[in-house]
Amino acid sequence: MSEYADMMVVTSLVDGPFSLPARPTEPDLVAKYFKVLSDPARIRVLELLRERGELSVGQVTEALGLGRTNLSNHLGCLRWCGFVLTRREHRTVYYRVADARVSELLALGRALLEDNAEHVAACRRVDRTGC
Repeated sequence: MSEYADMMVVTSLVDGPFSLPARPTEPDLVAKYFKVLSDPARIRVLELLRERGELSVGQVTEALGLGRTNLSNHLGCLRWCGFVLTRREHRTVYYRVADARVSELLALGRALLEDNAEHVAACRRVDRTGC
């Protein structure tokens, strides 16, 4: 637990897109981590990068049909939370999945969904409150 609290003390000094209590619990952090995956557009971005490898913002925009501003916000979130890494080549920024475990996590989610898709689709609690 202290490693998470120490991490937050350091990162709370950085101006980022999220805020947590000064001493978040491990469940706070795990829940926040999984919240990154709660947006279908971010899942689509990760799946695309998993399938095609490293892509520029323009390539992701074209493939998914998302607006550039909307996509930039999603990519910023994914980068901040460690799901993707970037590489700059001149003026172009390329994105790729940061860790093979991200792809494994997505595959595990799909596998678990196979047994529960009907219930997940029908669940109103997730839509209203995030459960």
